[in-house]
Amino acid sequence: MPWTMNDYPSSMKNLPDITKKKAIDIANSMLDEGYEEGRAIPIAIEQAKEWRDNASKKEVEEYEDSGKPTKRSEEGKRYDNNPERLEEGEHVLSHEDGWAVSSSNAKKPSDVFDNKEDAIKRGREIAKNKGTSLTIHKENGDVQEKQDYTNES
Repeated sequence: MPWTMNDYPSSMKNLPDITKKKAIDIANSMLDEGYEEGRAIPIAIEQAKEWRDNASKKEVEEYEDSGKPTKRSEEGKRYDNNPERLEEGEHVLSHEDGWAVSSSNAKKPSDVFDNKEDAIKRGREIAKNKGTSLTIHKENGDVQEKQDYTNES
């Protein structure tokens, strides 16, 4: 069952409304991708808090005013269920539009950034939240660096 601002996990009850809305959206998207509720909820909360801490006032206002639905539907589902994505490491790769962050076997990147530093920052966040690894590639595709977050708590 999709969560909304009126019906959400109790662990989100003390979040500020905008952070709660973001956490709900993230959690619903993760469920659409096949994540289990027990893993999606804490990841969504952590990512929503981090988003709120790092978002500009303009980004927060735009998100708040966007009217983005906080419930999912089969029509709005963008991905096939892929629970295995949770176990895969993240990669930062050169992309036609800049630098992409992508799970190991994903068909499409989760994010694309203009510069490599922003892509690395986002890839690191995702890898830490998932407890996997981050592989940073050079522009030619060779591996530049690997970072392991499997033993972090």
